[in-house]
Amino acid sequence: MNGSVKKLLTVGLVSTMTAGVIAGCADKEGKEKGAAAPAEAKTLRVTMALSEEEWSVMRSDVLPKFEKENNAKVEAIQVEAKDVVKKLEAMKLAGKAEIDLIAQDVNNTAALVSKGLVEDLSSYKARIPQEAIGKLVEAGEFEGKTYFMPYRPNVEINYYNENKFKQYGLQPPKTWEELLNVAKTLKEKEGIGRLALKIKLSGDVIEIVEFIRQAGGDPLVLNDEGTIKAFTFLQQLWPYLSEDTLKASFSATNGFLAKESVYYAPNWPFGVNVIVKDGGKKEIKAYSGYSGPKGAVKTLGGEVIGIPAGSPNKELAVKFMEYLMSKEVQELLISKLGWPSFRSDVYGVVEDWQKPYFDAAQEGLKVAQPLSNVPYWAEVNKAINGALSEVVMDKKDVKETLNKYAALIQKAKADYEKK
Repeated sequence: MNGSVKKLLTVGLVSTMTAGVIAGCADKEGKEKGAAAPAEAKTLRVTMALSEEEWSVMRSDVLPKFEKENNAKVEAIQVEAKDVVKKLEAMKLAGKAEIDLIAQDVNNTAALVSKGLVEDLSSYKARIPQEAIGKLVEAGEFEGKTYFMPYRPNVEINYYNENKFKQYGLQPPKTWEELLNVAKTLKEKEGIGRLALKIKLSGDVIEIVEFIRQAGGDPLVLNDEGTIKAFTFLQQLWPYLSEDTLKASFSATNGFLAKESVYYAPNWPFGVNVIVKDGGKKEIKAYSGYSGPKGAVKTLGGEVIGIPAGSPNKELAVKFMEYLMSKEVQELLISKLGWPSFRSDVYGVVEDWQKPYFDAAQEGLKVAQPLSNVPYWAEVNKAINGALSEVVMDKKDVKETLNKYAALIQKAKADYEKK
């Protein structure tokens, strides 16, 4: 062996051995001194109700950065709003808190508060960004305390087929009278109703409540002058509506518009991605909607975020709330999903093609109000659907019908107050 090579090998071997000895000593010394091992990542369990496309963005674009910055693993699962109360009640009964944060429908929070299923977050209220706008912050407050923080506001926008409207010389309706005229004209020209509302006479009553409030009525009273006026108008409008009204859901309505079985229908803004971006139906336009005798009123939808009572990772959950409310994440959700934002400083990131639809949603949010968040809302919801069904399907007297169902609401209220 060449002497120089032998020398290099010897030096290398000695260096390797020396490094090993030093490392071994350091390791031994560290153990003796009780040096801390890298902290194990905490698991934050979160529930949301998202579509496949929304989950894709959440898991690939939103969660990873928070996980990296906080040495955490976010375990996010699909739980529908109607199932959240049952899930948290079961955990409370078992004495085992397994969820750290919930994203809940803004109109389904009262039961969570009244049953003591969520934490009082009043001491964290200052974490809500000053740029927060609209009613979403107020919607998270009950009797002066903050239980939920804003996250994702939503409001329906009114879609219409521009080509069909031009064909029949129509403009998007701005009043009830114009809405009735559009519905009548489309049915006369086509032989069937082409204007649909999302009123299934079962399920949520978002659009029915909008009519009530646009006439100055109160859904918790139901037989007041405004509600009588609203139901009388709906009785007049009903014969000219598309039969798809009774089948209308978010996904179904997107299909009605895309396949042109319907030329006008309210729906959530995320439908723009389905109809226009993916479906290529650029002739489907949107605006903020029509006004009633007392003005424009929309129903505030979307989600707020809260922490289940007894969460084992409350402080980490609060950090995640701050992250979801951040400008960075809100901008990402707008650009990737077209979601409206509760922040006033993130609107510049909307793409050009999205802007008219986004502007429509922003206009709607200005006049949006949440549903009456009372613990007996399920009974109110049932009464509103029952009353409208009798009025529009059975053509019963409006005032007498509303008196009957108003009494049911008052009974539900009295029963709750006795508890």
